[in-house]
Amino acid sequence: MPERQTKIHPQWAEAPPELPLRAGEAFIWAAVLDLPGSAAAEASEILSSEERERAARFRFEKDQIQYIASRSFLRALLGRFLQIDPKAVRFRYNSFGKPLLADEFAASRIEFNLAHSKGLGLFGVTLDRAIGVDVEQHRPDLATMEIANRFFAPEEVKVLSAVQPSCRLEAFFECWTRKEAFIKARGMGLSLPLDKFTVAFGPNRAPALLSADQGATTAASWTLADLSPADGYSGAAAIEQPDVAVRCYRFQP
Repeated sequence: MPERQTKIHPQWAEAPPELPLRAGEAFIWAAVLDLPGSAAAEASEILSSEERERAARFRFEKDQIQYIASRSFLRALLGRFLQIDPKAVRFRYNSFGKPLLADEFAASRIEFNLAHSKGLGLFGVTLDRAIGVDVEQHRPDLATMEIANRFFAPEEVKVLSAVQPSCRLEAFFECWTRKEAFIKARGMGLSLPLDKFTVAFGPNRAPALLSADQGATTAASWTLADLSPADGYSGAAAIEQPDVAVRCYRFQP
């Protein structure tokens, strides 16, 4: 039986032709990372040689295509804001592996982040504000109380255990993606344990950072946004700025 095609929710509209990047706004794109062979070959042409080499190291073709799509889409978005050819976009990486624009683009003050899961990608862009995004396909084998006890803060485990079993899968991934988005915004990778800060999640609870780790600014300095790009997926964005307007769009290759 063929795999079901992921469909982005209709409320994620196509972005307008003119989309200036302004303070106090965060732009998020959702994209299906599925390209036919000819399109994947064309997309790979805008990647760097290092990116093409990394794509070639994936064992399965679907993983190669997902990587090529995510990196080429990211280049297209950043090239649009930088007003340069996507091929000319260059990156650097912090000590924890978070991708950043190369120093030559520092004057743009553009911050970005990307995430992908099982053929669906999220891309976040802000002006001069740290941003992290995460997306996860719902997996019942991962959304267990055992995993929650291992990784979540004790307060979050209590919240999750109180959620009705029929809603627990979605609540688990709300918590997971919000925490991952915050970690990615902080740019610290696995050096920041998931249980060192807490987020709000669950039925009828607005997303929020309730407590931050000691190295971060106060929890009130952050915006957490819930992103539901497609059926069977949860997503989130974390932006180091209160009261950010989050604009969600569908990426058109």
